[in-house]
Amino acid sequence: MTQKSDINEWTQKPWNPVTGCTKISTGCLNCYAEKDAIRHQTKLKTPKYINGFKVTLHEEVLEVPYHMKKPKRIFVNSMSDLFHEDIPIEFILDAFKVMHDNPQHLYMILTKRADILEKLSPQLPWHDRIWMGVTVEEAKYKWRIDSLRNSGAKNKFISAEPLLSDLGDVDLTDINWMFVGGESGRNFRPMREEWALSLRDQCEEQNTIFTFKQWGGVYRKKNGALLDGRIYGAMPVVV
Repeated sequence: MTQKSDINEWTQKPWNPVTGCTKISTGCLNCYAEKDAIRHQTKLKTPKYINGFKVTLHEEVLEVPYHMKKPKRIFVNSMSDLFHEDIPIEFILDAFKVMHDNPQHLYMILTKRADILEKLSPQLPWHDRIWMGVTVEEAKYKWRIDSLRNSGAKNKFISAEPLLSDLGDVDLTDINWMFVGGESGRNFRPMREEWALSLRDQCEEQNTIFTFKQWGGVYRKKNGALLDGRIYGAMPVVV
């Protein structure tokens, strides 16, 4: 993996063969996906969201990557969690088959259900262009990193977003990338600078790529992404 300094390109296209989820940890409290799904259900009347934020499989969407003409950086299930306990293993395998059949794209999967990831990992056809990540918003969820490390994913990353507490010491062995960010929206919970700086320093010490995405808050764009006076926008690229 190499580094490329353009965080705006971290994902180019969402792919949602599943929509809907349930809250399992503190980072889920102000879930953007839930709000968006309800908006699609009640205001926009989007057929795909007839069930609101209830876990719903969309088999017809599985085929989408086959029809993308240009290679894309794809965020898998931005409106759900591919390793949700209500998603059958057969459907997860179907999604992985699509990714395996279309290696021209780069796929980014993010989960809070790292225990299910670890359990199912031996059955999944991993390749270099499937990046696997876990969310670690508080120190009590650091166990997810061990589950990620034990998975068969070739490229592994941590999302410390929204960062809600000091994570303390973090073992980044075999972790390629960490990105950090604050929570956005009216009910945002503030992030302290020293929490982010600690993770930056640990990434530098352990040779893990560090990205600072945003401060968040009500005025996310206005608050920007400067940390300690600079932009940390490097991200890994599979070559």
